[in-house]
Amino acid sequence: MDFSISMALVDYIPVIFFGISAVILLRDLYNKMSKGAFALFSAGVINITLAGALKATWKLLYATGACDFEALNHMFFPVQSIGFLLAGIGILAMLCCKQTEKPAMLAVVPPVFSGTFVFVGLMVAGLGLIDTVLCILSCKLKKPWLIALFVISFVCSLCMGYLSSKDFAEASMNWIAEGVNVIGQGTLLAGVMQLHRNGLADLKLKSGETA
Repeated sequence: MDFSISMALVDYIPVIFFGISAVILLRDLYNKMSKGAFALFSAGVINITLAGALKATWKLLYATGACDFEALNHMFFPVQSIGFLLAGIGILAMLCCKQTEKPAMLAVVPPVFSGTFVFVGLMVAGLGLIDTVLCILSCKLKKPWLIALFVISFVCSLCMGYLSSKDFAEASMNWIAEGVNVIGQGTLLAGVMQLHRNGLADLKLKSGETA
């Protein structure tokens, strides 16, 4: 792996961007969600943030020569993709209903599966739900131009899914992926901050309000 310390440090930037976006949304949407929806959404964004932070930490440890902490790298896709799915379901439930579904039990399947496309699919699906709801909230706040920011964020996430299938042993691929990720999470943060400034916390949602 061709990692540099500067590359590893840059990897923390999209994590910080997403973390800030998550905190703003958690504060602004708290009074609009049922306990179940808020639990799903908060658990999801925590998983996403931690997965990104641990992956960046793995790169930093590798780049400094401290150690190759493989577990931090291997857990990234499962933890983050499940986080996106939970967050997406939670924020969608805010608009649609007050009910939350219990997670289904996963069947134990003997064959070994090592592919990542399932996790990429879950990640894209979850982020797609999040961005779709944020676009709807943008229209409710009469700021439809914010949709462009969330679309850019989602497109960058699709690009990250594509890039995940490439060889990350080369430094160039890591820099490209980190650049795309910074843009994606940066536009998400910019859109969320604009929603916050334009009254997201005070927006009334008929189907999402709790008693």
